[in-house]
Amino acid sequence: MTTHNPLARLWSLTERSAAALTWLQPAAQLAARWYLASVFFRSGLTKLRDWDTTLALFADEYHVPLLNPTVAAFMGTGAELVLPVLLVFGLFGRVAALGLSVLNVVAVLSLMDVPDAALMGHVFWGCLLIALLLWGPGRWSMDRFMIPRLRARVFGQQPQAEARYTAPSHPLRH
Repeated sequence: MTTHNPLARLWSLTERSAAALTWLQPAAQLAARWYLASVFFRSGLTKLRDWDTTLALFADEYHVPLLNPTVAAFMGTGAELVLPVLLVFGLFGRVAALGLSVLNVVAVLSLMDVPDAALMGHVFWGCLLIALLLWGPGRWSMDRFMIPRLRARVFGQQPQAEARYTAPSHPLRH
């Protein structure tokens, strides 16, 4: 449909641009997964490198609610090493994002005084994690191929060819 109405042309261009941007979603989800995984995994490796200091920090600095400091150190370090690996591959990506979200919130709550710059880092990571939790790990993930098969096995059905991660054809229309 051709129109000479400049507003209609602008509207149409915006719709086409938004639809084209949906093709970038898998790349953005993959980049977010890799970035977050590197942040949390490196933190876990740091804790492993000097376990005595880690235990001391959990006993003296980090006040994790409801957990013994040693248990909290093991659980936190384990989560920082396992969940990022799942996130990188997009295997149980939403579970990994949820676990890292909980870890992120507990990290902020367990410190008595969080510097503003560190808090902003945690907020940024939290926003990326929430996005992955809400929209999933994306088309370029193991979940896209594994979840339909696992679901079919659990429910005793034939697996679908693949999960559907389709974007709306016109993202600006309701």
